[in-house]
Amino acid sequence: MDPTKKSTKDKILELLKKDGLLSVNDLTERLNITHMAVRKHLTQLEKDALIQVSELKQPVGRPLRIYSLTEIGERLFSKNYEGITLEFLRYLQELHGPESIDILFNKREERMTTELSTKLNPFSKTEKVKQLTRLQNEKGYMADLIQTAPETFELIEHNCPILAVAQVYTIACTCETNMLKKVLQTDNITRESCKTDGSHHCRFSIKFK
Repeated sequence: MDPTKKSTKDKILELLKKDGLLSVNDLTERLNITHMAVRKHLTQLEKDALIQVSELKQPVGRPLRIYSLTEIGERLFSKNYEGITLEFLRYLQELHGPESIDILFNKREERMTTELSTKLNPFSKTEKVKQLTRLQNEKGYMADLIQTAPETFELIEHNCPILAVAQVYTIACTCETNMLKKVLQTDNITRESCKTDGSHHCRFSIKFK
């Protein structure tokens, strides 16, 4: 999606990508438009097979209608390298064994660490993590940063550009965590959730103490 030309439909899709499940009321509050306008856009998005609806039982009253992205809707977001890269990785493993995959991802980690370290070196610890979030967004991660204490942050990545690859080769996730530790120069980084496990996002706890 072109971030400079977001329609209301694009905003709805982005909100569903970030939060996973949202009701009409949720979307109305986030978008600051009427229920009728939200429902009109949802109807069209459902016709286009970009979203789907399910019902959530409530203690009292009618079930709550909840919206989420379909597989087609998910494909609208950046997923760099996936299709043919996964095929090439499988060929590489067949030809040279599983260790070749480890070597490849470790090399990728080294390259990314060098690239990001060069860009972030001039900044303080706190500013580094902010700039890292910006750089991740440029790569399609749809990242948010939350500061929970003076030197403690949560980095949330709502999109994974290589999700299909990471679901097969989980070393990709390990390498990303290692890269973050090296770039931010702290070992106190923990991956709290991961999209490869079925979570709606990858969440990292980052502490500089």
